Amino acid sequence: MKAVVFEKYKTFPVLAEIEKPTPGPGEVLLKVAGAGACHSDVAVFTDFSEDFGPAQLKPSFVLGHENAGWIEELGPGVSGLSKGDAFLVYGPIGCGHCKACSRGQDTYCENAATMPYLASGLGRDGGMAEYMVVPARNLVPLGDADPVAAAPLSDAGLTPYHAIKKSLPLLTHGDAYALVIGLGGLGQIAVQILSALTGATIIATDTKEEAMKAAEARGAVVVPGGEGQAEKIREITGGRGVDAVFDLVGAGPTIDVAMKTVAAQGRVTVVGIAGGNYEWNFYTTPYETELTNTYWGTIEELHEVVALYRAGKITPDVEVYSLDDALEAYQKLVDGTLSARAVVAPHGR
Repeated sequence: MKAVVFEKYKTFPVLAEIEKPTPGPGEVLLKVAGAGACHSDVAVFTDFSEDFGPAQLKPSFVLGHENAGWIEELGPGVSGLSKGDAFLVYGPIGCGHCKACSRGQDTYCENAATMPYLASGLGRDGGMAEYMVVPARNLVPLGDADPVAAAPLSDAGLTPYHAIKKSLPLLTHGDAYALVIGLGGLGQIAVQILSALTGATIIATDTKEEAMKAAEARGAVVVPGGEGQAEKIREITGGRGVDAVFDLVGAGPTIDVAMKTVAAQGRVTVVGIAGGNYEWNFYTTPYETELTNTYWGTIEELHEVVALYRAGKITPDVEVYSLDDALEAYQKLVDGTLSARAVVAPHGR
């Protein structure tokens, strides 16, 4: 079968012919409906090396950690699932028996250092292929919802959902404000999740006009990046500041904007992994402000994300590519020319 393979460090992935996998005990074979291309994949093949990066991401393996598909075959010991049913894949795979894994939070597996991989598509073969093998435990049912468009929800939906859910106590009062920094795939879904779960006034900021127009159409008050950005955001809040900030970029300048606009006793969550730094100072940081980060989410939360998707509350913006054109999608991701989440559909749509 065809697959997009990360073969070597610091090397662009290749489209290769590999063997069709066979499900083992407790696993299922999925016929891949859609696989999202994520910036984390780019980090895998551009940033990491033998000396830098998680040991679990050593090449080679099939990329793709945002996946959805139809059950093709059940492995030994798997029951209660039917061939042809559509599922979203919870990507993280932990040891399965520590405290974190027992509550469905494989992202924070206590034994991650001893695991041979981090997730499907991150050390273990992922969904940028015609078929993939997945632990049956990691399947979230989609019902009759479109699995191609749903694929990005397993990361681009789950990651902001988890961050927003952690901040919900700050967004329950009538004059609450939330700020989304960065309006790419995760940012657009974050705006939709905030609208679905809170009554907060949503402020959104980016440097791309098209992205800001999309967020504005979804009910956000938009502020362009650049000179006076933080001041304009504070002005919208009446000078008080934002209760909860979600930085979907994570660069130094975006974290700086977040900390300049957050209210006293507010919360800044850095979700993006651009590697930015922030120099904390007692006198310039609003009192009792939290600065934190998150990573992915729990499988229970992915069920909740799918419920929002099936109810029409959130809809990912996607550009669909064939498997033969998957490398083109990754090149556009590297070049920053995508206007939506690239989803590779190996079997068409």
